[in-house]
Amino acid sequence: MNTFGNKIKITVFGQSHAQAIGVTIEGLPTGLKVDTDRVQTFLDRRAPGKNTYSTQRQEADKVEYLSGLVDGVVCGAPLTAVIFNKDQHSKDYSELRAKMRPSHADYPANVKYGDSYDVRGGGQFSGRMTAPICIAGAILMQYLEEKGIYIGAHISSIGIIKDKMFDNTSFDTDMLLCAGKKDFPVLDDEAGEKMKELILAAKNDLDSVGGIIECMAVGVPAGIGEPMFEGLENVIAQSVFAIPAVKGLEFGLGFESSSLFGSQNNDEYYYDENSNVKTRTNNAGGICGGLATGMPISFKVAMKPTPSIGKAQNTVNLASGKNDVLEIHGRHDPCIVQRAVPCIEAAMALALSQFVL
Repeated sequence: MNTFGNKIKITVFGQSHAQAIGVTIEGLPTGLKVDTDRVQTFLDRRAPGKNTYSTQRQEADKVEYLSGLVDGVVCGAPLTAVIFNKDQHSKDYSELRAKMRPSHADYPANVKYGDSYDVRGGGQFSGRMTAPICIAGAILMQYLEEKGIYIGAHISSIGIIKDKMFDNTSFDTDMLLCAGKKDFPVLDDEAGEKMKELILAAKNDLDSVGGIIECMAVGVPAGIGEPMFEGLENVIAQSVFAIPAVKGLEFGLGFESSSLFGSQNNDEYYYDENSNVKTRTNNAGGICGGLATGMPISFKVAMKPTPSIGKAQNTVNLASGKNDVLEIHGRHDPCIVQRAVPCIEAAMALALSQFVL
């Protein structure tokens, strides 16, 4: 379904080429002040059409609030915000009613919904549906910051080109937030230039490229979370996998920890100069037993290459019942990773807000 959360419920609605897309948020604390300019600035980070590394679909993604705010303050009613779509080219998708795009949701969605499935732009399965997630995330990040919790992310890699990594034992918010203030969200700008070159090379070859995003939150109190099915990892994973291009998730060292001995992987505790309990390393990514350890929560997500590419691909034609060849036209991202960075931050905010409320 399209609803996430128990304490704060977030419901996303719309389709990529519908008149509008939006979100309804229920359970926000009454009296919470929302800086709508900050929300818009956050949305601008994922908006399309800003450079040669993204789709050229021109959408301002201007947020309009229908309910729930009075003079910028949450009034207790459900908060509903929308973005009206302005630049749909639905004719680009006429061929795709019969020809199934490889690695898109087209075929399973066609089986599930039949001819009623909205194929235009991927319908409700489109990456465009992350814009409402970002609206909710931007609002909830303001709420979390009131509690001393800050969230940041950056591109960890594009293809085989790697950025520097966060220091996941550090509580430095300047370090955490610096990449999000850049047009291309990396820590090492030199690595970022090489990533751009790789993206443009893929674009010129009618292809696409994927990558990895690292996300971290600082200030999460120890003990936050629940055991078993409501653990922090569980809830974060649920929100993160709402981002369509995500194909993998690991906390802390993740899969690398499987090759270590316990003596190498364990995070040893100590008291710092202020008698706060910390760990010297943070291989667990700030979570043990589904509960926050008090160290920064860190994870990495693998983002697949954009499946819409200009190269000819083999597929099936449901109308003819035969094998066919598809060449996808239209406007598509040669790499979705840079636009997905704020989406991952928003997903983290959606998850943490369930526990902090």
